[in-house]
Formats: sequence, structure tokens, C-alpha cells
Amino acid sequence: MKVEIKVLPETKDPYAIIYTSEMTPEVRRTAELLKMESTDIIPVVENGRIVVLHTDEIYMVRVENERTVVYTKEKRYGSGKRLYEFEAVLGNGFMRISKSTLANLHYLDYVEPTLGGLMLVVLKNGYKDYISRKYLPSFKKYLGL
Repeated sequence: MKVEIKVLPETKDPYAIIYTSEMTPEVRRTAELLKMESTDIIPVVENGRIVVLHTDEIYMVRVENERTVVYTKEKRYGSGKRLYEFEAVLGNGFMRISKSTLANLHYLDYVEPTLGGLMLVVLKNGYKDYISRKYLPSFKKYLGL
């Protein structure tokens, strides 16, 4: 997708126009990302209550049994957001390590290889998850390997 940005001093609020010959998933996803507000506050649910977390409190976001679960240092919370929405909102420091998991790389403790070409990620609070082969190249690039 080609991107062009024009800085116009007379423009008060930024806006985006997307030119396309057809509505594709990529165009739809881009439009949704542009609509989202950038924030460091994430609302989650615990026992029917809405709890507000800051992005630096989040260690991992994972889809379990078709529900999104947000992990902090000691607790886990539910969320109605989809994983791709978290990926857009959380931004830098978070990386998708599998089809169902985003990990906060600021809390990375160590990584070890396992059988079958996978690698195990262990975060500083002890949470573990596997990096799938699909996401391994970008993870290695992040580590400088």
C-alpha cells in the first residue's frame, strides 16, 4: 500500500482519505487502525467490574477458548477486544509471537529452543508461551540474531 502524507499548516484536525479500487481486508484493517485513538489506558473486566490498566502493566495478551485474556504481573483479566485491536493500541514493545499471543518484550526474561522448531518465551513474572515458526524471524530480528 502506498502512503502519502501532506503537512498543511491550515489543517486543524488530521484526516485521512484512502483511494482504492475495491474494499479489501487490508483497506478495511487500515481504516479501522486510523479510527482508533492512541492511548495508554486499557479497560479490562474483572468479576463484572471494569478495571483500567496502563499499557506498561500488561505482560501478555492471549486468546484462550475464543476469549481475549490480558495478563498483568499477578492477575488476568477478560476483554471484549480482539487481538488485532490490542496489537494496534499497544504498539511498540509488544510483539505477536503466535496466532493467539502478544507479548510485552520489555518484560522478556529469557528464550529457549524447544523440540519442533519452536522457541519458548518466559516473561519476568514466569508466564510462558511459544513463539511459532511464522513469527520467529521477526522475533530474532528484534533480538538482533
